Amino acid sequence: MIKLSNLEKRFGAAVILSDISIDIPEGSVTALVGPSGGGKSTLLRCINLLEIPSAGTIRLGEAELSFSPDKKIGWNDIRMIRGQTGMVFQNFQLFPHRTAIENVMEGLTTVLRWPRQKAQARAMELLEKVGMAHKAEAWPATLSGGQQQRVAIARALAPSPRVLLCDEPTSALDPELAAEVVEVLAKLAREGTTMVMATHDLRLASRIARDVVFLEAGRIVEAGNAQALFNAPQRERTRQFLSTISAAHSQGA
Repeated sequence: MIKLSNLEKRFGAAVILSDISIDIPEGSVTALVGPSGGGKSTLLRCINLLEIPSAGTIRLGEAELSFSPDKKIGWNDIRMIRGQTGMVFQNFQLFPHRTAIENVMEGLTTVLRWPRQKAQARAMELLEKVGMAHKAEAWPATLSGGQQQRVAIARALAPSPRVLLCDEPTSALDPELAAEVVEVLAKLAREGTTMVMATHDLRLASRIARDVVFLEAGRIVEAGNAQALFNAPQRERTRQFLSTISAAHSQGA
């Protein structure tokens, strides 16, 4: 479904991602974990070309693009990849001057040119899915963080993307509100939604991810089945990271 081959991202002389190769099967959930600055969010943004990779190849569905420092990527090529993805951001990024349902409808009516009635029906269906139908006419400022994130998930799902990309979807939320969002994402996972998420929340990753990729300093340290990697990591660096996070969670509790 998604195949990343030898992906590299540089900002000037700084190498942010180096030689990243991952296969993400359709219907699976892959969690990108690791310390801050390890490249998780950058990798996520490279998948939908919010950041253009410096080298390597991305294949998403039938679309394939190769990158090199001297190659200019055209807008049509970007749309070919980006049109198959939905993005959920850390800080929600809802339009403050649109109600919840209007936020979900926005891309359908302005980008895909759906008739308003059809877009409204789709938006209501998705708000129902994320448990926000009762807040359809509410303004974002009146919603809790967890409610805003659930609306943002509905908006990302509106055009029926092949893959949902989630960038730290719970990190701006307190534990109770985060639990609401985790429940929605777990439901989507059970329904077979293909997801890739960058997250510090190992409880989220261990609950819904099938596969985990541990990144540090822009490189893959270890990757594999989520339960195997969390319970019996093969690399010493992975063990250190997981024990540090577990200790932090215990202290926080």
